[in-house]
Amino acid sequence: MKLNIRGEKLTITNSMKDYITEKLDKLDKYFENPEEINTNVLVRVKGLEQIIEVTAPTKRFTLRAEESNEDFYAAVDLVVSKLERQIRKNKDRLNKKYKNVETLEFNFNYEPEENVEENVASIVKRKNISMKPMDEEEAMLQIELLNHDFFVFKNIDEECVSVLYKRKDNNYGIINMK
Repeated sequence: MKLNIRGEKLTITNSMKDYITEKLDKLDKYFENPEEINTNVLVRVKGLEQIIEVTAPTKRFTLRAEESNEDFYAAVDLVVSKLERQIRKNKDRLNKKYKNVETLEFNFNYEPEENVEENVASIVKRKNISMKPMDEEEAMLQIELLNHDFFVFKNIDEECVSVLYKRKDNNYGIINMK
């Protein structure tokens, strides 16, 4: 993988860059053409936490993981392990979906050393809701009252269906579907 490593409000030292490169190079074995993937690595600090964010856009999908730890090297190890889990977990699902496609990016002939059984996520509950028209302020009140991470509503201000979600920084984001 080609790595674009940058720091937000901190300088990336050569040893930090070498450690990130060494760890992320382990993911190359999962891809057929790893040299074609431009991976972005963002390192930032929030308080005592070292936050590592890795985004690897391929032609058909994007791998993304973010981890934080007080120790920079532990944070890198955690994010690499999270990416590796994502690849292994979704390998079969992607293989089925793109089975007749010539180039998928994944090297499906590679089998990991350990036989780790991952729980494959499935839909376990289905809910039908009736959406009451409301404004964004009322939706923020609803998300707090329900203590949910997101809330779907018919936005009367934007005249569309919107998804209000709680961000990690305790602010809100909104997605409008027009």
